[in-house]
Amino acid sequence: MRSDNAISAGMTLADACAAGIRNIQEKKELKDSLLLYAVTDRRWTGEETLYQQVEDALKGGATFVQLREKNLGDAEMEQEAREIAALCHRYHVPFVVNDNVEVAKNMGADGVHVGQSDMEAGDVRALLGPNAILGVSASTVEQAVLAEKRGADYLGVGAVFPTGSKDDAVEVPHETLKAICEAVSIPVIAIGGISADNVHELSGTGICGIAVISAIFGQKDIQKATEDLRKKTEEMVGK
Repeated sequence: MRSDNAISAGMTLADACAAGIRNIQEKKELKDSLLLYAVTDRRWTGEETLYQQVEDALKGGATFVQLREKNLGDAEMEQEAREIAALCHRYHVPFVVNDNVEVAKNMGADGVHVGQSDMEAGDVRALLGPNAILGVSASTVEQAVLAEKRGADYLGVGAVFPTGSKDDAVEVPHETLKAICEAVSIPVIAIGGISADNVHELSGTGICGIAVISAIFGQKDIQKATEDLRKKTEEMVGK
């Protein structure tokens, strides 16, 4: 996904220009893919499997999927990750693993998303290499700027509304969200308490998309909920 250091020893100017163009295209593709970012949560599965729910979200227009598993062993999580990654790729949607860098590396995920208390972004980049997608959570301008310097491809900022999905979530004022978007050059998505009813309140902050859990996976009709949320998110970002 990344094409860093376009001009290097032995490259012609034409090669460097071509690499630079690919880098720009890849960055635009990543930004576009972050429009509606679905984060899994198996507590909502009920009689369905997580695989079935993810496919419903993809059918509804989810543009990015993160596998978030806090209670599975590595072997079980890796098997699940392989299956859901293959599903996402059939829909041409990027797939990343939350927190577990080793699982992401072993099963060949498109990348990983880490929080402030997880492995440091620079270490993750060193382990996964230059082509992996690296997302980092941030709640302050300082955290955001540092994450970009250490190799993050995008930032997840929140919680922008009160949320029950994370016990330790701290609410981030929309003014701070806007300041983060202005301070970095990488894409920023908002997360935390976002729903079809309040997503419009994020208009004008500079984000390129939203990350949600219950607004998709906590709904009775996941496909329809995703369709509705995607439409409202497109309106919010001005697409």
